[in-house]
Amino acid sequence: MANDNVLSADDVIERTRKYLNEEHEMLVKKAYEFARLAHKDQYRKSGEPYIVHPIQVAGILADLEMDPATVAAGFLHDVVEDTPVTIRQLAEEFDSEVAMLVDGVTKLGKIKYKSHEEQQAENHRKMFVAMAKDIRVILIKLADRLHNMRTLKHLPPEKQRRIANETLEIFAPLAHRLGISKIKWELEDTSLRYLNPQQYYRIVNLMKRKRAEREEYLDNVIKEMQERLEEVNIKAELYGRPKHIYSIYRKMSLQHKQFNEIYDLLAVRIIVNSIKDCYAVLGIIHTCWKPMPGRFKDYIAMPKPNMYQSLHTTVIGPGGEPLEVQIRTFEMHRIAEYGVAAHWAYKEGKSPHQQASFDKKLSWFREILEFQNESANAEEFMESLKIDLFSDMVFVFTPKGDVIELPAGSVPIDFAYRIHSEIGNKTIGAKINGKMVTLDYKLNTGDIVEILTSKHSYGPSQDWLKLAQTSQAKNKIKQFFKRQRKEENIIKGREMIEKEIRELDFDLKEILTPENIERTADKFNFSTAEDMYAAVGYNGVSAQQVANRLTEKWRKKRDEEEAIKEIVTETKTTGRPRKHEAGVKVAGADNLLIRLSRCCNPVPGDEIIGFITKGRGVSVHRRDCPNMIANQDENRLIPVEWETNRNSRKEYNVDIEILGYDRHGLLNEVLQTVSGTRTNITAISGRTDRNKVATIMMTIAIHNISHLHKVVDKIKQIPDIYAVHRIMN
Repeated sequence: MANDNVLSADDVIERTRKYLNEEHEMLVKKAYEFARLAHKDQYRKSGEPYIVHPIQVAGILADLEMDPATVAAGFLHDVVEDTPVTIRQLAEEFDSEVAMLVDGVTKLGKIKYKSHEEQQAENHRKMFVAMAKDIRVILIKLADRLHNMRTLKHLPPEKQRRIANETLEIFAPLAHRLGISKIKWELEDTSLRYLNPQQYYRIVNLMKRKRAEREEYLDNVIKEMQERLEEVNIKAELYGRPKHIYSIYRKMSLQHKQFNEIYDLLAVRIIVNSIKDCYAVLGIIHTCWKPMPGRFKDYIAMPKPNMYQSLHTTVIGPGGEPLEVQIRTFEMHRIAEYGVAAHWAYKEGKSPHQQASFDKKLSWFREILEFQNESANAEEFMESLKIDLFSDMVFVFTPKGDVIELPAGSVPIDFAYRIHSEIGNKTIGAKINGKMVTLDYKLNTGDIVEILTSKHSYGPSQDWLKLAQTSQAKNKIKQFFKRQRKEENIIKGREMIEKEIRELDFDLKEILTPENIERTADKFNFSTAEDMYAAVGYNGVSAQQVANRLTEKWRKKRDEEEAIKEIVTETKTTGRPRKHEAGVKVAGADNLLIRLSRCCNPVPGDEIIGFITKGRGVSVHRRDCPNMIANQDENRLIPVEWETNRNSRKEYNVDIEILGYDRHGLLNEVLQTVSGTRTNITAISGRTDRNKVATIMMTIAIHNISHLHKVVDKIKQIPDIYAVHRIMN
């Protein structure tokens, strides 16, 4: 899966020829020709023909030896989104299976959303629900994301960071959960390159410095191991295992270690024919070199949830250097590299028992549909996924020895509901390793958990919602309260919503029509209005959210009417609207209400354009404002220009985003630097992510574009600042 080679369509067909029959090969060729014609005359940001992208996606899927429908869908995955082709046409031209896979990875239509985040969350929800029905959807999406990451350099820096962060938060963890290490490592390394280039290239340089020395060391170790294995007639393949940049970065960051303190920079992988040979090799390694305490892991006896199996040990190798050794069979190695894709490629040849075992290992996928049904909106759905599917895991045992996998930080309540809803509802206590514990005890890997229940239990407490960590447990607890108190919650919820609507000063009869209530319930994914009222009653969704959605249309109408009244009143009393300090004029028109748009916050020096609004005068935007670029109504655009008043000290608010390394005192230095330019700060907020990247959002009051450039240049001079950008709301 080399990322620097651009495949041709013939290359992809040649790769599929190794494992597909002639009939299946024809389907793949047909998909390519269809995609080539559909994307004709389309080009990517890099300037290359658009069809290059689908070819690379299909090539990645062919490397994974996916079935013909999946490779065909790889060629076709963008035709519905980016060309006039419809899902129905695909179903007619190919079949319902290919059409379903393409539909699963196609983003939602051009629906208006409040924010980019909401749009993305809805797109992800659609993709995950499609994935729960057919896992191949996410394999296509991973291949699509992998090639997009390989060509990310052609996009603007802000978009690079957003896509890289999304990749690190969602797609790399998914590849990990599916066991596809070949894709996971590349996604992580490429994301780090754009999110924290300073650390990325620092690690790359540190690895390069002693590469020759390390390679010589590993060659000698492998030679010695090979001789020992030949003495006992064990056939094996041995090679040095490359350490990935993101993995090193994570260890340095989370464990506060220096580069030379990372133990597994030196690693050897040994691949043998049988499980018996795995343990025999382990014995030989431990005889040759002293094992380090606490560094042995047996993933053969206890496989990871993503089906990964291997023996891991770290020994004190020649010269006293820590040396990691991984031992596995050829079959285990194939699964470690290709994960679920390795199973899918051979699905038809599996026995019912093998297929049942495979489906059981992917049971967490089925939970996605449950999250979908229980989530009030797409953002909540994505948060549930991040907590339950992508967080670090702990592995605990039932008293019978069955292994249960839970997110790190889980408590006995989460364990109880993972076993069965009724066990959770009847829980009265828990024993960990034979000792009584409280229900807020944090479970650790290796704990033996016994849940104490009583048939006389009154059910869960409201406090359990604060204790539980998994979305599954929280959803089951909420379901219990819904069933127990539905009528009470319906009445309570309706009263809460009506109160909110009255506070917004609207007539209940006008707002609470059957059509409006039904439409709002549907937007929140409730089957009936009663379900929506009940959810508000038990705090599943806030009354304010529902009231705002119910009154959305009326609030907008009221705002427009008030703006019109304001202009009419001003004109009647003064002959012209009140004077505004926008600092902008329209040639030949002195009596227009002019205001600066908040979406792009133009300042003197920016190229600007006016937009005639209904009842609110002229709204002034920057020419590069996305709202203006997307606007098709040229009849409402009007030329405007800045007033030339050099003595004006009027201030304009501008939003900037500052990215830097999250170190002590960074925010204070930024504040002092901005203050030193005699610039007022009107708002500030910040956050840090798990990669130690600090994001500071700041609103500053500036006089003109030169003033802004001066402030930005000063901030860029602060040590550990990566980038400063002007942003739009």
